[in-house]
Amino acid sequence: MSAPQLSRDEVVLRLRGAGCVFAEEEADLLLASSSSSESLSAMVERRASGVPLEHVLGWVEFCGLRIALEPGVFVPRPRTEFLVERAVAIAPPGAVVLDLCCGSGAVGAALASAVPDLRVYAADLDPVAVRCARRNLDGIGGLVFEGDLFEPLPDSLRGQVEVLVANVPYVPSDGIAFLPSEARDHEPRLALDGGPDGLDVLRRVAAESRRWLVPGGRLLIETSAAQAPAAVAAFAADGLAAELARSDELDVDVVTGTAAVGG
Repeated sequence: MSAPQLSRDEVVLRLRGAGCVFAEEEADLLLASSSSSESLSAMVERRASGVPLEHVLGWVEFCGLRIALEPGVFVPRPRTEFLVERAVAIAPPGAVVLDLCCGSGAVGAALASAVPDLRVYAADLDPVAVRCARRNLDGIGGLVFEGDLFEPLPDSLRGQVEVLVANVPYVPSDGIAFLPSEARDHEPRLALDGGPDGLDVLRRVAAESRRWLVPGGRLLIETSAAQAPAAVAAFAADGLAAELARSDELDVDVVTGTAAVGG
């Protein structure tokens, strides 16, 4: 005999007791996503134990899309929609786009939904994220590679990328311990830890980007207000004309670097 279905009020109380700030909204999502009383109970208990809601549901809403997520994959944040917005503004139809540190492939998928006929390539070091990204990008013909930054990409892509987006890890190493437990305990450290000042991966991407960009191609990377000046300096040191844009609403900065024409 199956267990009785939890009521909405019971789910809300369980989530609220576990410290979920948006217990009512989360309860509605869990109820809508469950297929049985047993699955609902299991989902509620996973969420109450601290598993991110997006991992419990198996998806996250990002730029109006439902992006599939697997446990252990970095959860795209709303602030990264600003990175997408900036990239959409400069990506011509049919452009070659490269999504580095792609995680679930959310950024590449969002760009493809907003700009016609993009040719999307993506890469990530985490095999679970790569598997997830392939699910999200398969429908648009996106190609996802497993490896460290540019290393797994085909040589034929060198000098062909018009828009390179990279939501690199940028939390300073000593700040990881202060992240919410949902991120610290359930997302891969390699998707969060940006080294001593949070900019190690950003510098690596900027340093190699010009080998992959077309003349006049753009590199866009998300960062924080505190790190933005150093990020701009890193772009400039690698020969990219840097421009900084900020969203106060989302509390995020995006640095755009343009590769020199003829160099």
